[in-house]
Amino acid sequence: ALQVLRLSADRLPTPRADGDREALRILLSARREITTARTRQISRLRALLLAGDETDRDLARGTLTYNRLTTIARRRGKNGDTTEHAVGAETRRLALSIHNASREPTENKQQLTELVTTFSPPLLDKPGVGPVSGAQAIVSWSHAGRCRDEAAFAAHAGISPLPASSGRTTRHRLNRGGDRQLNRAVHDIVLTRWRICPRTHDYIARRRAEGRTDREIRRSLKRYVIRELFRTLNTPSLKRP
Repeated sequence: ALQVLRLSADRLPTPRADGDREALRILLSARREITTARTRQISRLRALLLAGDETDRDLARGTLTYNRLTTIARRRGKNGDTTEHAVGAETRRLALSIHNASREPTENKQQLTELVTTFSPPLLDKPGVGPVSGAQAIVSWSHAGRCRDEAAFAAHAGISPLPASSGRTTRHRLNRGGDRQLNRAVHDIVLTRWRICPRTHDYIARRRAEGRTDREIRRSLKRYVIRELFRTLNTPSLKRP
């Protein structure tokens, strides 16, 4: 309490449940719920189709695209017993529900993009950082001063390397603790850079030449990404609401 009293008003941390940060947290929770519900519905639809005839099994194979869902939703009921009527009605209902729910993630992503751009404009300019991963970084970072430095932020994300030496072997391993949602966001950023970022390609080639495995390279890349996110979010020149 005495330490806080010595601080000036502009250095006091803003509550986590404040303004755009709380809106981002709500939207991220809603996105996870939407994704979980849609995945569950797709699994149920596949199970019903695989238990049907050859036509139904053909529809269940591969990705349930817009055309396949439309075909299932427009099918007429078959002449048969009560079970077949129930299966047909349920497959049509699930196909229609999955089709309608496909717009929800897009709308959610648009809202996240607007809020992330307002809170930290340079964040989305970083390679591999999208509205979802950027929003998760903001929510986990919360406010300036929560993590004293980038090493603390890396430990908070479960990205700080842990010693795993044995005998004459000196190595480090991934941290399995910390904020797993933030860890997943950083992992997605690394995977995107692994595919499209030329600077990352040069780094991977150099580290492979040194005898590093891909797992060790990903661990190092995660540490670089979390450092970049921390420095971007702590930029004092940002004008946040």
